[in-house]
Amino acid sequence: MVDVAAIAGVTTMTISRYLREPERVSPLTSAKIKEALDSTGYTPNKQAGGLASGKSPVIAAVIPNVGNTLFAETVQALCDVFHGSGYELLLSATNYDLEREEEQVRAMLGWLPAALIITGRRHTDATLQMMRNARDRGMPIVEIWDKTTRPSEFIQVGFNHQEAGVLMAKHLIERGYTDLAYVDSGVPDDFRAHERGLSFVRHAKAAGCTATTIIAPRGEPMAAGRATLRTLCGGSLPRALAFANDHLAVGAYLHAQSVGLAVPDTVAMLGFGDIALATELGSGISSVATQRHQIGFATATRILQELSGAAASTASLPPELRPEVIHRSST
Repeated sequence: MVDVAAIAGVTTMTISRYLREPERVSPLTSAKIKEALDSTGYTPNKQAGGLASGKSPVIAAVIPNVGNTLFAETVQALCDVFHGSGYELLLSATNYDLEREEEQVRAMLGWLPAALIITGRRHTDATLQMMRNARDRGMPIVEIWDKTTRPSEFIQVGFNHQEAGVLMAKHLIERGYTDLAYVDSGVPDDFRAHERGLSFVRHAKAAGCTATTIIAPRGEPMAAGRATLRTLCGGSLPRALAFANDHLAVGAYLHAQSVGLAVPDTVAMLGFGDIALATELGSGISSVATQRHQIGFATATRILQELSGAAASTASLPPELRPEVIHRSST
């Protein structure tokens, strides 16, 4: 910082002010400082700055899978909102493993982030205790991609997955299908997919339909979707299939095309997530659209409100971002 100040012809205090609150520095001085920073490659030590100020510039987020399109759009929205706020996102992925989530939460909280974002409402007892301790110290904790109908001890931004399962069953029943199956995720800790499936089958049976659950094999989701339909074709093929996610649905659709199985004349298909690929195959695969970008936007906005000291009464209440069925030719 001393070197940068000497080159720019200003004091180290001015350099510090520019790095913290650039709007308080005149345009002419700012230009000189920026040129000096560029020429020296200087970057401030955020860890030291956090220790000195007692504030962390990091917001931690724990998601199931960084390669999943659904979560990628949420993460992008978080980054977009936090950009320019003085906070940066620290990201980790659990691969749908609650024990791994516990390890990651413990590691992230060790860095004393300003806030913690975590996916879902199911956690190990140890993770829950760490979250409660952090919340009690004043750290904003937000559970995303889920929303219980009961009062929650943490802020939640998302939707109810049981209601989403009912929505999927209603769509297929309204289209005239009565022999249904839900193709569930083969990942044991993908609780949100399992909740949708249980609700789907329960509602379909209550409506007088035949409904079963089929567990997809673990592995790459599109390959798992292919394998599931291949197995069903060798036995009893339900009239309509609802999938835990669009990747499974896409794989099944591609297998149907490869063997000449008519969709939806022989088997109807409904996905979940409304990824871009689902809209491009044939005339499109019907899917449940989730407001994944809005989940990230609402989460980041609420966290910034909390960190700015907004009272609970004035901080905007994150909405329940209800999903909707996008009807296409596959149903």
